Amino acid sequence: MNKFEFYSPTKVIFEKDAEQRVGSEIKKWGGKKVLIHYGGSSAKKSGLLDRVEASLRKENMDYVMLGGAQPNPRLSLVREGIELCRKTGVDFILGVGGGSAIDSAKAIALGVPYEGDVWEIYEGKAVPKTALPHCNIITLAATGTETSASSVITNEEGWLKKGYNCEFNRPRFTLLNPELLYTLPPYQTACGVVDIMMHTMDRYFSPGGINEMTDRIAEAVLRTTIQYGAVCMKEPENYEARSEILWAGSLSHNTLTGLGRKGDWAVHQMEHELSGKYDVAHGAGLAAIWGAWARYVYKEDVMRFARFGVNVWNLNLNYENPEETALAAIEVTTDYFCSLGMPINIPELIGRKATEEEMREMAVKCTFFGNRTIGGIKVLGEEDIYNIYVESNK
Repeated sequence: MNKFEFYSPTKVIFEKDAEQRVGSEIKKWGGKKVLIHYGGSSAKKSGLLDRVEASLRKENMDYVMLGGAQPNPRLSLVREGIELCRKTGVDFILGVGGGSAIDSAKAIALGVPYEGDVWEIYEGKAVPKTALPHCNIITLAATGTETSASSVITNEEGWLKKGYNCEFNRPRFTLLNPELLYTLPPYQTACGVVDIMMHTMDRYFSPGGINEMTDRIAEAVLRTTIQYGAVCMKEPENYEARSEILWAGSLSHNTLTGLGRKGDWAVHQMEHELSGKYDVAHGAGLAAIWGAWARYVYKEDVMRFARFGVNVWNLNLNYENPEETALAAIEVTTDYFCSLGMPINIPELIGRKATEEEMREMAVKCTFFGNRTIGGIKVLGEEDIYNIYVESNK
């Protein structure tokens, strides 16, 4: 195996009614005043917020609330949360909801002690020296942000979507209750399944030589997600299926599935431009761009894609023509996305074809206006990125 460092300190509490332990767990970390940051009305209607508040009151904790987190979490709400925390003396952040609420909560935690504008951190112009401690109750198996060091925020000025990774983004603990996923709409469930797969695949399809243990963990996460993702779509209250998907989501993004590999992340970077521009669901955007990317880069490592087909999709390896197996693997993957009701190209994603101007604009933004390339299995510049958007636009 190649060298790596693995650090994943988040405490995971996985059980039914896990959310009722939030007050006692925050108390262990010394929290006294909590910001409860959540998304829309579902957390209220389901009674989840009532249970969270009751748990905090039981431990005699003060709290303030900030709702409104939405897909592609907005910088403006992060700024609002930072000011609220400073004004009220919050010392612990609790994110409740899907990945957007948790990413937004992480950004607030970074921004409260930072003297400048938190967007400077996401732009790479500043490095945080500290952050407020934070935790989460996840209600969607998807981003893996509940155990990861990453956070992604969208700046409405220019619709720029940027991610930032640092150890301050690691939650102190996460509370995972599979029953909280029962009421998810099928579309959100499907987006989550795709996101879990992509967090694994963006690590799997990358340079790294022989990392057999890591690769087998990644393949197991993918097989599990594929199997139980289909069950969740048909049986939304299947506890076993929701459990497997929820845990797969956490494992897919805590770096375990990519140890010893550099990672590729081109699909994620290109999708950030899609969701930043069109405000589409992240998982749907990933499904729409992946096939075009895979067909563009697979010849760089045909055997990698062939192995993916054999070990994940149970395809037979064509020893005389492994390229045939690689292409079949790409096809069966996009077919699976279709079976979940996901788009597999840009027109299906946004309801029309993207214009030439839009694709050029996204390609430029994806390179940070000519200041970077993306990808690992194949390094992609502006023209490559544009070509992939064109392929996905057919």
